[in-house]
Amino acid sequence: MDAHTNEAVLKEYEIENFDDSWNFENFKEKFSIVIQRVDRNCLEFDMIHINAAITNALRRILISEVPTLAIEKVFVYNNTSLLQDDFLAHRLGLIPIKVDPRYFEYRQEGDIEGTPQDTVVFDLKVKCVKNSNAETDASTPEKMYINRHVYSGQFKWLPIGSQAEMFREKPIKPVDDDILIAKLSPGQELDLKLHCVKGIGRDHIKFSPVATAFYRLLPKIELTKKVKGEDIERLKQCFSKGVIGVKYEGEEGEREEVATVIDSRLDSCGRNVFRHKHLKDSVKMSVIKDHFIFSVESTGALPSNTLFLEATKILTAKCRHFLGELEEINNKIKK
Repeated sequence: MDAHTNEAVLKEYEIENFDDSWNFENFKEKFSIVIQRVDRNCLEFDMIHINAAITNALRRILISEVPTLAIEKVFVYNNTSLLQDDFLAHRLGLIPIKVDPRYFEYRQEGDIEGTPQDTVVFDLKVKCVKNSNAETDASTPEKMYINRHVYSGQFKWLPIGSQAEMFREKPIKPVDDDILIAKLSPGQELDLKLHCVKGIGRDHIKFSPVATAFYRLLPKIELTKKVKGEDIERLKQCFSKGVIGVKYEGEEGEREEVATVIDSRLDSCGRNVFRHKHLKDSVKMSVIKDHFIFSVESTGALPSNTLFLEATKILTAKCRHFLGELEEINNKIKK
């Protein structure tokens, strides 16, 4: 991209001006959240008329401070697989566990055994043996042997205390049953006991409840000139699919096809239009600085919408704590 094109990009790709001053009453009146898409693991919504600092605080809390349960202790009684004990333990720790962490407490430092209030226990005992029922012409290891592959679905939950009654409707298990843990050869086996504890992503990423949590500003695309003929298709190719479409202008019999912006939300902020000298002055690109498109993808322990609500509770608690500290300092100053 040459210097002239760079100048055009800086000139055309502007951030819209907006009032950055803080007014709480104005914020309460204008702030809104619009849900665009939601299912158990994915949530997309718009946060409108809000400061970027608050949006980013929620993103960081989602990643590092909303708790989950993950495998923290691996007791190895036998491991004859090709995976070293520490490598195997690391793989196991990254398997998301489907259980609501709000029912559990944080384990106390130095506690090895754990209690029903802070620990979930799994057993993994698998041995690769010859499949006596295999067909005579079987040639693949998966058909010739049983337990050739060890999957997360082979975890056996060992309820302690009142856990069996508490989670009778939703037994505790890995989020997915088909996560490959290890491949065994005939005679190799794993005999492990796994302790899951409550933690947060700030301590280790295995406790993070989200696969992704990110936001972007809402793009705004305006056509400043009419784009007609072959240039319509060329303009379409400069943007993501669905951003540019066609409309008809003029009286009946004299109607002509003209490019139009269908949905600027779909734009990925590409700059391909500036490659075309005859098109670059036809488009004005900007972003709406107080309109955020927020996306949350859960690892499966909790629904994505629940994760966001938990993040807002944590942010609220932080604000209350900070206000309490300020009040305490003010009281000391007055004395």
